[in-house]
Amino acid sequence: MRYMATYDLMETIRNTNQWLGATASAMASYPMFSMVPNPAFAWMAAWGEVTERTFQRMIVKPDWGIRTFTCEDGKDHLVNIEPVVERPFGDLIHFNVSGRETQPRKVLLVAPMSGHYATLLRSTVKSLIVNCEVYITDWHNARDIPVSEGKFDIEDYTLYLVDFLKELGPDTHVIAVCQPAPLTLAATAYLAEEDPKAQPRSLTLIGGPINPNAAATEVTDFGHRVTMGQLEEMMIQRVGFKYPGVGRMVYPGLLQLASFMSMNGDRHSKAFADQIQRVTRGEASDHDAHNRFYDEYLAVMDMPAEFYLSTVERIFKNGEIANNEFVVNGRKVDIGKITTVAVKTVEGAKDDITAPGQCVAALDLCTGLPDSKKASYVEPEAGHYGIFAGKSWRNNIRPLVLEFIDANADAPKEPSKRSTKPKIAAV
Repeated sequence: MRYMATYDLMETIRNTNQWLGATASAMASYPMFSMVPNPAFAWMAAWGEVTERTFQRMIVKPDWGIRTFTCEDGKDHLVNIEPVVERPFGDLIHFNVSGRETQPRKVLLVAPMSGHYATLLRSTVKSLIVNCEVYITDWHNARDIPVSEGKFDIEDYTLYLVDFLKELGPDTHVIAVCQPAPLTLAATAYLAEEDPKAQPRSLTLIGGPINPNAAATEVTDFGHRVTMGQLEEMMIQRVGFKYPGVGRMVYPGLLQLASFMSMNGDRHSKAFADQIQRVTRGEASDHDAHNRFYDEYLAVMDMPAEFYLSTVERIFKNGEIANNEFVVNGRKVDIGKITTVAVKTVEGAKDDITAPGQCVAALDLCTGLPDSKKASYVEPEAGHYGIFAGKSWRNNIRPLVLEFIDANADAPKEPSKRSTKPKIAAV
């Protein structure tokens, strides 16, 4: 019960700060105060406005904000976000551009379940929707999932991906971003044995911890430094009475957000102080650069406790994917069974979360895949976020990924010989 009380305490603190911000903004905005030439009232109103928005965004799922798309005919076409498969812990959704011919490239974006919503990949979706049929995994906030729906760990996540791939069919090209890369690789290997005809055409792994020990970072050091008992004691709580998932064990989004922000505390403090000054001077707007970034960054979701703990223990500590020892439903998944799915890895040279070397390790695991089906790329100036969003993605990485997709668009043929010494392609 103490865990539930802690969860409700965090929500109470968040709610109180939102109320304080709203109160300060309302009080300092009374017309009669405008007769008093004191800048403190303007600053108070600005502080209240920024504070209210900041703490209110923490419990709101962001909107995709992709409403129309201008096609080659010069007309704006509506973009309908349609569920294809609906499950308790996550859906498969499709960005359907009304009135446009079906695009030849069918792309599944596998979004991370790592504290933020799938909308974190909004710019990635926008860049691909131009000439692709885009599907994405839309994971749900664990606080809104009743306990009666059961558990959700990395094996369940993998099986969700297996079902999504079966639904989409073999002409699919998968792009896994960050955290889900090892599980997407495992799901593909699972299909290689269970239902080979349902395997995707290609698999692009972007900044994923296939082998976390290949290049140490603060994330991997933390994973090895703490014990599972310490992690469960420090990070796991029960959802409080306010949400449908009351009683479910989770890694709370608010606790994750505190960890995110502590990594760059000075920068975030300065960003909010600067924003208060801009609001005071009347220079801020509802969708300015600060609000666009923090509306997304502050919107966090709870992760199922079993998913978070099994990720740390099995992916980071035990290295089950890296050692090709991952088990799903009692069956060992052999990544070497992938023989027809083209695999490409993308890394950022300045990635301090998934350092170069961690993702490209996937190619060594694909022992049954010929060299012609393997590729890797390292973006020289990109950090972790830059390899799937921003100018590095738009100008350099996206064209290479689409080129890789096109090169592997045809139905594959089973290779007659397996490569024993895989070489990494240059693109």
